[in-house]
Amino acid sequence: MRVLARLRARSDAAYDNTYHNKLRGRLWGALEDTEYDALHDAERPKPFTYSNPFPPGDMREGDERTLLVASPDEELLAHVAADLQDTPELNIGEMPFTVEDFSALSPDVGEPGTSGTIDTGTGVLVRIPPWRFAEYGIDVDHDEAEFWRPEHTMEPFRNQIEANLDKKHDLYCPDYLPGPSEVDGDLFEGYELIKTFAIPVTPTTGQRETWVLSKWRFDYRVRDDDHRRHLNLALDVGLGERNSLGFGFVNITEKTQPGETRLEGRDAFA
Repeated sequence: MRVLARLRARSDAAYDNTYHNKLRGRLWGALEDTEYDALHDAERPKPFTYSNPFPPGDMREGDERTLLVASPDEELLAHVAADLQDTPELNIGEMPFTVEDFSALSPDVGEPGTSGTIDTGTGVLVRIPPWRFAEYGIDVDHDEAEFWRPEHTMEPFRNQIEANLDKKHDLYCPDYLPGPSEVDGDLFEGYELIKTFAIPVTPTTGQRETWVLSKWRFDYRVRDDDHRRHLNLALDVGLGERNSLGFGFVNITEKTQPGETRLEGRDAFA
């Protein structure tokens, strides 16, 4: 589930690519004094993620941008929407916006037999734990988690995003349903790496680090209802780590349902 917010710039502004911590602060503020407030300091994946204010690029006063906030929890999204409606002034660092409109979205990868493409709207954070270095043949001179890079091959990337989605499945899906690692078949049929890049990140106030992220295009074909649930969960909570900082946010960019041609499926997203 998602809330889509239409934004309008209140003044000229340079686009801030390090918006993550500032926007996260506003969203946690929306959840203050609610049943979700206690999750702020919990050592577990958080039940929400969000897009960048898009399209990126420097702004002139009056320009429009869009923000998406996703969660498997409808009540959480209701708190976020209510806060943005009550206080429509949204300042993301030096980017000043007014929230002008809302709508609710429920993206779905489709019934079994549907094929499509999922793009990462924001960079995916994958870190390889040191106890798996030997397994993957990673030779580094430190014993801290290693940011995934293309030279580490696809195996650790696939394994880490599946293990991470397993944790989220345990938290946000019924216990009796199998998670991604408990079924046959991969999460995605194809993995196209768009780019890797490094950015400065403020994971906590006063702490500045450089993280290596990657952007992807994933192809999928829905095998069954379990696979559909796993893919839709990724739409709700993101892929990889630190989704509550806005990393790993994903969108369906192409979908072809059974009986449609690929061109018809692409036209649905034109």
